[in-house]
Amino acid sequence: MKKILFLPFLTIPTGHHSVANTLISSLKKRIQGEFASIDFLSYFSPRLERAVTNLYLNWISHSPETYNWAYSYFVYPSSSKKYTQVYERLFLTKMQRLLSEEQPDLIICTQAYPSLLISCLKVQGKIKTPVINVYTDLFINNIWGRMGIDYHFVADVPLKNELVQKYRVPKHQVFITGIPVDEWLAPTTRQPKLFPPYHILIAGGNSGLGNINELLQTLKNSTNFNCTVLCGNNKRLLAKIISWQIKNIYPLPYISSKREMALLYDQVDAIVTKPGGVTISEALRKRIPIFVYSALPGQEQFNQQYLTTQGLVYPLTQEPSAQEQLLSILSDKFKQANWRKRVDSYFDRLERSAWEKIVEISDQIT
Repeated sequence: MKKILFLPFLTIPTGHHSVANTLISSLKKRIQGEFASIDFLSYFSPRLERAVTNLYLNWISHSPETYNWAYSYFVYPSSSKKYTQVYERLFLTKMQRLLSEEQPDLIICTQAYPSLLISCLKVQGKIKTPVINVYTDLFINNIWGRMGIDYHFVADVPLKNELVQKYRVPKHQVFITGIPVDEWLAPTTRQPKLFPPYHILIAGGNSGLGNINELLQTLKNSTNFNCTVLCGNNKRLLAKIISWQIKNIYPLPYISSKREMALLYDQVDAIVTKPGGVTISEALRKRIPIFVYSALPGQEQFNQQYLTTQGLVYPLTQEPSAQEQLLSILSDKFKQANWRKRVDSYFDRLERSAWEKIVEISDQIT
């Protein structure tokens, strides 16, 4: 019986964990084996993981400009290798110990830092286990390991071209899978609603981050919109919206069930969200018009650049009002039809699903 080890990063609910859990759910239906998902930083030191998580959440909330500078300098792209070399010296031996304890037959990295360490161990000849990078954003940051990685699952054609042309990754090792989403989120055939009131899903991410409050102020008591707000784990935001007692705004806490999310997606006419890779991929799969109202510093800003260039999302700007911008798109059948063509073109570029390729790889492992 084969063992497949997934390596996300940190314990907060992020796209790295969502993708790992999604793939495990799909693979369990098709592979008789053992599956483990381990946050390496918690394995190294639970106290350090808690400190890093708190630092991350506080940093992006209170000083997004400096976080964005740090991310751009150290992660995407970085001309200096000192940062990654320090990381390697600190954690490489511990990662080797983890792999020795777990003895996986296949390793799947859904975050850049574990991938970096695994790449080093592969290049040094210290492990021979097949490794897959599953990229969970619409760009590839500079931390991800490349040398020694056996397979790369990317979101779209430009990312495959980047790995092949810039980093000399063999073309046959790169597969365009999109960002994996749960199988409950099957594509639906829906006719766009061209008149209000519209049911809008407002998502702030699993941690409830983002400038949701400002957006909601513009939609309060509107007869054009009924809003369901995903507050994630942000209990303060949930309590605040409940205290408003406004009929057209309905808050929800964190939803862990993918089946429940699939049902919710089927009820809405549009989603207003941050450009997180997983949430965007889910909405695209469900063919829900996507409006981006803010981006967390770092990876989400790079995601937004790509999505806007490809015409897959509608950025909400300061002027005119959010209401006016939403209405101008949702009530225009030609704009909606063109958006759907762009989304269909994106899915036409995908070569196969991530779980299908993993099953194939697993079958080849002796």
